[in-house]
Formats: sequence, structure tokens, C-alpha cells
Amino acid sequence: MASYVEVYVVPVPNNNISDYRMSAELFGKVWRENGALSFLEVEADDAPAGKVTSFPQSVDLKPDETVFVGIATYSSRAHRDEVNAKAMKDPRLSMDPKSMPFDAKRMFWGGFKPFIEV
Repeated sequence: MASYVEVYVVPVPNNNISDYRMSAELFGKVWRENGALSFLEVEADDAPAGKVTSFPQSVDLKPDETVFVGIATYSSRAHRDEVNAKAMKDPRLSMDPKSMPFDAKRMFWGGFKPFIEV
């Protein structure tokens, strides 16, 4: 098991999913080339809206959007920080919100340390 995991959640307009796929593939490639141990992107398939909280509510999901979750693994938090610093300097990545296929203001992310492994 990796010693550190970074997770991000993002709402993607359904008509931008093919563009988002290309962005996510590039993102994963850049992170892996810069040292991430693994990278996985998943699309919500059974993530219903809740009454108090849920994945859809967490990103203020609109009716024509789908939730995506990305997961990258690292050997440690320091390793994650090193990889992120290198990857963010990669000229292949455009961090201009106007060119992103999703609303970056509703994206959220965080790093997680292992708690249990079964």
C-alpha cells in the first residue's frame, strides 16, 4: 500500500466529458512521469444525492454534470509535495480556468495518510 494518497473531486458538464478525459489522461501522465506511484480517475456511477451531504452536493452538482474522483498515490506526504511541485511546472498543463473542461471553483482535494489496510 502506498503511504500517502491524494484525492480530488470535480464536477464535469456532461457535454465536456470527452475533453475532460483528455485532460485527465494528460494529468495522470504528467503526475506519473513526475513520480506518482499510481493514478486513477473514476466516474460516478452510483453516487446519489443525499439529504444532508453526498458527492453531488459536495461539488454543487448541476443536473447536466457528472462527478469524477481522481486518486494518486505516493510513498509519503513529502513525496507527494515533491511530485506536485514538479508536475505543476510542466508546460503541458494549462491551469487557466477558462480552458478547463470543468468549474475549478467547485473542485476540492486533499491528502490522506493510511489509517488501516485489510
